[in-house]
Amino acid sequence: MSAFRVMRQDDNGNRFLVAGGLDRLAAERLAAEFEARGHKQLYWVEAEPEAADGAGADTP
Repeated sequence: MSAFRVMRQDDNGNRFLVAGGLDRLAAERLAAEFEARGHKQLYWVEAEPEAADGAGADTP
């Protein structure tokens, strides 16, 4: 199952993680909640990047 996150972009173009590890419905609800507050920032939902299977990558 894929995880999703809510991102925010401020007036200066800086992007921030708002919340992660959510299912798509929860992420969309959270983004809509922030959008409804009337702030000028942009909120969106995106899939979290798949974690690379680095099992054992740091072990000698």
